[in-house]
Amino acid sequence: MMIFPVIAFSIICLATSTDFCYDEGYCDPYAWGYFFPTCHPLLESHHSPIDLSYDVTRDEALEPLRLEGFDSVQKGQWRLRNDGHTVVLEVGSGMKVSGGGLPGTYSTLQLHFHWGSLATNGSEHTIHSHRFPMEMHIVNMKSTHPNLTSAMEDQTGLAVLAVFIDVSYAESVSFSPITKALTSVAHKGQSAVVRPFPLANLLPQDHLGLYYRYHGSLTTPPCSQVVLWTVYEVPMIISWSQYEQFAVGVFSTEEEADQDVLLQNNFRHVHPTYSRRVLASREAHLLGAACPAAPPHSGVLLLPLLPLLLSHLEPTS
Repeated sequence: MMIFPVIAFSIICLATSTDFCYDEGYCDPYAWGYFFPTCHPLLESHHSPIDLSYDVTRDEALEPLRLEGFDSVQKGQWRLRNDGHTVVLEVGSGMKVSGGGLPGTYSTLQLHFHWGSLATNGSEHTIHSHRFPMEMHIVNMKSTHPNLTSAMEDQTGLAVLAVFIDVSYAESVSFSPITKALTSVAHKGQSAVVRPFPLANLLPQDHLGLYYRYHGSLTTPPCSQVVLWTVYEVPMIISWSQYEQFAVGVFSTEEEADQDVLLQNNFRHVHPTYSRRVLASREAHLLGAACPAAPPHSGVLLLPLLPLLLSHLEPTS
């Protein structure tokens, strides 16, 4: 029986009697530290996400990661699930990540998403304070650990691949297996089976050597500082309509709730790097003093989506 993904998500997106949220002052990211001490910025210093800006050091040893099994269609079934904080795709065994400066081999457990709204961008990491519409996290656990409880006691127990997601007008065939299943997981607690596909389809395959590396934390409670982050420089692209399926089609409430509450802006604010080194891979661009030009279509959600936004604001009879 494959139980790793379920266990992984229960820890990485922890839900407790004192639950966390993104949209209410008493439980939003700025308040997490009161209920989860390891999330407090004054008690712990290696938090994620961060802004990738000026203080980046080239590391010639950081070559493209080895992604074992990412090009293959894995056996069995995958499951997409809404836990009220995000949607997560729980994948089976068979995929591993190594190389690229990682201290060992890591087994892939799951991936999940962070997004904004029709009028705001929602990536967690930023580049020169520029926030992308979305960000995907592929979570991997060091293979030497028997379980996540053990991995969470290791400062390099998890390796997360972060991929920015930008928006354009053409639909992404690569992301369609996920976006087409979103209607089945619109409400908290709902899940749907997704037929496995090559996970490499969700990565910038022509630019896998362009990334940034630093040591940080989970971006949700308990904010454990056990993550080696690999943040890819080049974003993936989805269509406006696919983005809309996240922004106005997913709810943080259960189907039986008296009122639907949209799950939007589910990202944590950026944190200082302090004394941490942020490394640029051999092929990555060093982030200079001047802000680089924004990628095409990037960060301009409001105008193209204005008709959609207005349609959702129109009064109903």
